[in-house]
Amino acid sequence: MRRSAPTLALCLAVAGIAGTTGLTACTASDTEPPPAPAGLTAQAGSATSVHVMWDAAADRDGVTGYQVFEADRLVRELPAEKTMVDITGLAPQTGYAFTVRAKDAAGNVSGPGPAARVTTPGARAEDRTAPTSPATTTARATGPRSARVSWTAATDDTGVTAYDVYQGGVRIHTAGPGESATALDNLRPDTVYTFTVRARDGADNSSPDGPAVDVTTPPAAGDGPGTAPAEFAATASPGAVTLTWTAPETGDLTTEYELYVNGLPTTVIQFGAGAVPNGRAEHRLTVAEPAGTVWAVKLRARLPDGNWGSFSAERRITLIA
Repeated sequence: MRRSAPTLALCLAVAGIAGTTGLTACTASDTEPPPAPAGLTAQAGSATSVHVMWDAAADRDGVTGYQVFEADRLVRELPAEKTMVDITGLAPQTGYAFTVRAKDAAGNVSGPGPAARVTTPGARAEDRTAPTSPATTTARATGPRSARVSWTAATDDTGVTAYDVYQGGVRIHTAGPGESATALDNLRPDTVYTFTVRARDGADNSSPDGPAVDVTTPPAAGDGPGTAPAEFAATASPGAVTLTWTAPETGDLTTEYELYVNGLPTTVIQFGAGAVPNGRAEHRLTVAEPAGTVWAVKLRARLPDGNWGSFSAERRITLIA
C-alpha cells in the first residue's frame, strides 16, 4: 500500500559535540510509482474529437495529476481532480489508442495500463442541424456514491454519435450512440444531483437538454439522516423569484438557509421567531436584473451543530420583467 503523501528525501545534519564528527541522517526518497488509472474509456464525440475518461485514483495512492497519451505522444496533462478530457483536432475515420498515466508529488509516473481504442466517424460537410433532445430521462441512486441515468434515443439527420450527461450545467460523462443508460460513480453521499442528457452528432452539434431528473444519494453508513432541502422549486414572476422547499429533518427547526445563484453564495435566508417553517417553506426574492437573465439557484440549511448541510437540487429559471 502506498503512502497518502509521498516522502521526499530529507537529510538532517547533526552538529559534532565535543569535537566529534558531524553526522548526517537521511530518509529514503519515494521511488514507488502509483498504480495505473483504471476504468479507461474513449468515446468518439465527433469526426475530429474523442472524449477520454478514467476512474479517480484512491487517496492512498498520492496522485497529483494525470498524463494522457495518444499512442506514444503526450497530448494532455491534467490535475488530480480531473478524470476526463476532450481530445480535439483529430482526423475523421481514423483509429486512435489512448492511455493515461498517474503522477505523484515525487515525480513518479505509473505505467500506461491497457489502451482504450476508438475510431472517429466520417466527417459530414455543412451539417448545422442539431439532434433532437432525448424525450425522457430517468435516474436512480444505486448507492451513497453512485447512480444510474437512462434516456430515450434522440434522432438526427446524419446520426447521433454520442450522448452527454450533464449535472448542474457541467458535462460529467459521455456515452456511445447505441447506449441508453450509464452508471455514474464518484458521487457524494446525501447529495441531490440534477441530471440532464444532450445528444450530439458527428459535426459536434448538441441538442438542447432533455428533461431534468433529480437523484438524491443516500447517506453513507453512520452519516445520519439526509440534510438537503427536498422538493426545491423556483418560480419567476415580474420583478421577483419565489422559492419553495421542504425543510430537512435535522431534529430541530431550521431557521437559516444559504442561497447560491449561478454557483456563488448570494444571501442567507433567515426565519425569525414564530415564523420558522415546519415542513414546507417559502421565500420571495425581489430582483433588479433585466428580463431574460438566467439564474441557476440552489440552497442548503444551517444544521443544529452550526455547519451547513448538503445542497438542494439546482433549478434554472429565466427572470421576468
